[in-house]
Amino acid sequence: MDLYTTQNDLRAFGPGRRRWLGIPGIERSRGGRLFATFYSGGAGEGYGNYCPLLQSDDGGASWRDPVAALYAGEEARCFDPCLWIDPLGRLWWTCSVQHDNGVWCCVCGEPDAPSLEWTPPRRLADGVMMNKPLVTSAGDWLFPIAVWRDYKTAGDGFGFQAVRGEKKSFVYRSRDNGISFERLGGADVPRTSFDEHMVIERGDGSLRMLVRTLREAGGIGEAVSGDGGRSWETVPCALRGPSSRFHLRTLRSGNVLLLNHADTAGRDNLAALLSMDGGETFPHRLLIDPRPEVSYPDAAQAPDGTIYMVYDRDRYGAKEVLLARFTEDDILRGGCLNASRRIV
Repeated sequence: MDLYTTQNDLRAFGPGRRRWLGIPGIERSRGGRLFATFYSGGAGEGYGNYCPLLQSDDGGASWRDPVAALYAGEEARCFDPCLWIDPLGRLWWTCSVQHDNGVWCCVCGEPDAPSLEWTPPRRLADGVMMNKPLVTSAGDWLFPIAVWRDYKTAGDGFGFQAVRGEKKSFVYRSRDNGISFERLGGADVPRTSFDEHMVIERGDGSLRMLVRTLREAGGIGEAVSGDGGRSWETVPCALRGPSSRFHLRTLRSGNVLLLNHADTAGRDNLAALLSMDGGETFPHRLLIDPRPEVSYPDAAQAPDGTIYMVYDRDRYGAKEVLLARFTEDDILRGGCLNASRRIV
């Protein structure tokens, strides 16, 4: 994989050349700069995919598109990117690479600098990671990296997981600020669908993992760990979804946010759901976008509590990545936000 930066010619990754796009991520630096990513390139989800990075210095009103790109050539693909600000304030930008069958990362130590400087691309592990890591109360960094079950054959863009060994929703731990990682345990949730798992820490110190499953299996599966992620037990899950990516996080207030499709079997009614009992129930709801073909939310939270959410819409038609901005109070008031801004 190669990292293309502002020192390189980025025109090949610009908005005028995208035949499709989707699967976005967002993050906010300590200084307030917003970053967004997604993947595009090629005729669809397959070879030739690349991940551009966008930057906004005015709260999302305007964007520099792109300021960098991850690309591995037309006979490979970079996909499922993720953005994360670590406890040291550094910006991690990860993606998965086929045929390498692994998760790669670049790190920017000063994401608020006038010019972004990146570490060389580094391979972290076998598998796929598209959702943000968790920092536990003990200070462990847990990266949710899955080795998918084999789906189809090479050529369709999804048959890349020729990784030997277990196929599970793993967590990888770092205790030295991301210098090294060790694979802990993994959940074997039945009937997974591209996994796309996320982990939160509960009040008693145990870990809760939600995993994407097939629609006929409820769309979301669940596992818990009482030993820091070394072992996982599958448990019944009361949450439902259309078999699509969701976003789960504990907010600065201690309440739990879930971005998911509400009361639907399709990719519509994308909503922000709030739990005030540690994620047991989600009675509060803000409808973000009721339209069809809205999906794959990601979010970041500012110190003042503002939540920045991105999602995609109509990947092959309108080709939109949208930004929504709201607070917990907005979720408590409910209704429909209806104020998303198009990024691309």
